[in-house]
Amino acid sequence: MTAFDIVIIGAGIAGASTAFALGGRARVLLLEREGQPGYHSTGRSAAVYAETYGNAAIRALTTGSRGFFMAPPDGFADHPILTPRGALHVGPAEAAPRLDRLAAELRQLVASVRTVDAAEIRAFCPALRPEAASAGLYEPEAMDIDVHALHRGFLRGAQGAGATLACDADVTALDRRDGQWQVTTTAGCFTAPIVINAAGAWADTIAALAGLPRIPVMPKRRTVLTFDPPADAGIAAWPMVIDGNEQWYFKPDAGRLLASPGDETDSDACDAQPDEMDLAIAIDRIETATTLTIRRPAAKWAGLRSFTPDRTIVCGFDAKADGFFWLAGQGGYGIQTSPAMGRVAAELALGRDFPADLAALGVDAARLSPDRFDRRDS
Repeated sequence: MTAFDIVIIGAGIAGASTAFALGGRARVLLLEREGQPGYHSTGRSAAVYAETYGNAAIRALTTGSRGFFMAPPDGFADHPILTPRGALHVGPAEAAPRLDRLAAELRQLVASVRTVDAAEIRAFCPALRPEAASAGLYEPEAMDIDVHALHRGFLRGAQGAGATLACDADVTALDRRDGQWQVTTTAGCFTAPIVINAAGAWADTIAALAGLPRIPVMPKRRTVLTFDPPADAGIAAWPMVIDGNEQWYFKPDAGRLLASPGDETDSDACDAQPDEMDLAIAIDRIETATTLTIRRPAAKWAGLRSFTPDRTIVCGFDAKADGFFWLAGQGGYGIQTSPAMGRVAAELALGRDFPADLAALGVDAARLSPDRFDRRDS
C-alpha cells in the first residue's frame, strides 16, 4: 500500500506517540530514515520525569502525561514505565538564597519540593563534597523513565492499531499535487493529504524539501558518559544529583553512574558523537564536586536535543502549505511530554479540538502553533 491518510516522518518518540494516539482513526505510515526507530535522540536519552522541568507549556504537558505514565493501557509494557528516583539540586553555601527561592517557586508546581541542608544532602549522596554541596533542594517525585519500554510500547500499540512502519526510508522529495503530498523516499513513494514532520534534528531539512521556510529548529549536542562507582558506594538509592547552575549532573543507571556536563553545543543534524573535551569537562566538574574518581568511562555517547527559539515544542499545521504539520523542537522534554504531546498532535492533525484536560493545565494550540514564529526572513 502506498496511499495513506497521514504520513509521519520520523519514528522517534514524537512520531511514535502520535501514531499511537491516532489509534486506528486514520491510515498511518511511519517513516524512519535509519534501520531502527529511535536511533538518534530517543535512543540516547537518559530521561527523568520531573514536573518542574521546562517552561510553563512544557510543565503543563508533563503534568498532563503523568496519568498515562502511572497507568498505561493494558499490555503497553511488561513493567512500570516510571520508577522512583528523586532529584537533588545542590550548590555551595552562597547559593542557598537562590535555591530557597527556586524551591518556593517549584512548590507552586509540586508541593513536595523542599529545601535540604548539608547533613541531609550528605545522607542522600555521601560522595558530594561540602564545599560544592552545602545548600540544596529535593524533588522526591522525580522518577526515572524506561525510555526503551515507552518507545517500544508506542510503536507496538500503533502497529497493533494498523499503522505501518517503514525503516531505511530517508525522505528525498516532498511535493504537493492535487490535494496530496507525494513523499519520495529511499524505500519507495507514498501519498497522503497530511504529512507530520516529526524528524527531530532534521525537521528544517524536511520543511525545505516541502519548499517551506525554517522555524528554525536548532540541534544541540549533549554529551553523556557512564562510569563505575566505588564498590561499596551503595548508589542504588542515590537520587539524580544536579548542579544548581546546571553545569553537571549524574544519576545511578544499571549499576553504574551516568553523567553529563549539561552541554548544549550547536550542531548540524548528524549522527552525533561525543567530544573528548566535553567528556574531560564532565569528568573534571564531577571529580571537583564529589569524592568520585572517574578513571575510565565505561561508555560514552552524544545525542541531539533540538530546540525552537522559545524552547517550546512546535505542533500544528503550517499556514504556508496545506496538510503540512509540524511536530518538532522537543528539546530535552520530548520523552516526559510524549503521552500528552502525542494526543495533542493526533487531535489537531485530525482537525479536532485541543484536549480539554490539557487546556485546563494552561497550554493551548496557539502556544504550540508554528504561526507564533516570524519566518519572513528565514
